[in-house]
Amino acid sequence: HLDSISAKLTEMGADITEYDDAVAVTRARPIMRANVKTLPYPGFPTDPQPQIMAAMCLAEGTSVIHESVFESRFLHVSEFKRMGAQVDLQGNTAIVTGVSKLVGAEVHASDLRAGAALVLMGLAAEDETVVCDLEHIWRGYEGIVEKLRALGGKVIVTRGE
Repeated sequence: HLDSISAKLTEMGADITEYDDAVAVTRARPIMRANVKTLPYPGFPTDPQPQIMAAMCLAEGTSVIHESVFESRFLHVSEFKRMGAQVDLQGNTAIVTGVSKLVGAEVHASDLRAGAALVLMGLAAEDETVVCDLEHIWRGYEGIVEKLRALGGKVIVTRGE
């Protein structure tokens, strides 16, 4: 079920290693631009669209995401911009121009997937990022704080874990 995601990440410069019950994604070279069109299975799923956009924000060049599954799936873009992302919305298409760095900011998670993408961007950003409205993340990602810390993320929870 991850083939379309793995293929896009590989195109962007990631190395993918699949195990029986896990997938390892590493990168030894710069993140490269890509184009994504969300589609029903077996196409690129709409759920990881905010996370792939987060990676595109740091990619070399300009990437394009065409959201063809849900009309209101770009609610996270304004929060991405607060962190220095360059994203131009044109209807159901986002044009993402990669930047050399993201900056910390206080941002708000509008839903589960956008919240996860903001956490990823916060980990990649310079300075401190505060992600608010994490109710979605607590419900959707079991043990996310411990998992991110195990990967070397500096994560501080100030209200409820």
